[in-house]
Amino acid sequence: MESIYAIILVNILIFIGINYINPEILTLLALSPSDVWRHPWTIITSMFTHYKFTHILFNMWAFYFFGNSILRILGVWRFWLIYMMGGIIGSLAYILLGSPNVYVYGASGAVFALGGALAVLRPQAKIVFFPIPVPMPLWVGVLVNFTIMTILTIVLNLGIAWEAHLGGLLIGAVVGWFYRRRSFNSYRWN
Repeated sequence: MESIYAIILVNILIFIGINYINPEILTLLALSPSDVWRHPWTIITSMFTHYKFTHILFNMWAFYFFGNSILRILGVWRFWLIYMMGGIIGSLAYILLGSPNVYVYGASGAVFALGGALAVLRPQAKIVFFPIPVPMPLWVGVLVNFTIMTILTIVLNLGIAWEAHLGGLLIGAVVGWFYRRRSFNSYRWN
C-alpha cells in the first residue's frame, strides 16, 4: 500500500508545484519527441506529471484501483516493474507515433499497463466502467475505455496521448500474460 500512496503523493506534489509554485516545471518534466535527446529524463518524469485537476484525478483514481489489485496479486516488486515499464514504454510509443513537437505528460501509460496486466490476470473480474452503468468483465472495461478514449481523441482532437495508452496497455498485457502463464505452469491455478 505504501507504494500506491508514494506514487500518488509524488504526482500530487508535482501537480502542486506546476500549478501553484512555478508553471515552468511542466516544460522540464513533460515529454516532447523533438526534445527527448536533450532531455532524456522526461521519458520517466512525464509519467509523474499532471497539469489539469481532472487529469490527475482520473489517472490517480484508476491507478489506485488497478495498482491495489496488482499489488495484492503480484507483490511490490512486480507492481513497480509493471508501473515503470508501462510508463517508459508508453513514452517510447509516443516518441515513435506521436506529434514530434507536442509535449505530453501524465501517468496514463503506466496506468494502462497496470490495467492491461490486471485484465489478463483477472479477466472475468466485474467492474462498472463510467459512463456505462452495467457490470462487465474487467478485460472488456479496459478495452472499451481504451477504444472510447482513442476514438474520441482522434475524432474530436482532445489532446490525449493515445499512443502512450497503447504502449502501456500492450506491455501490461504481455507482462500479465507472462505472470499468468508462469502461475498456471507452476501452481496449476485457474
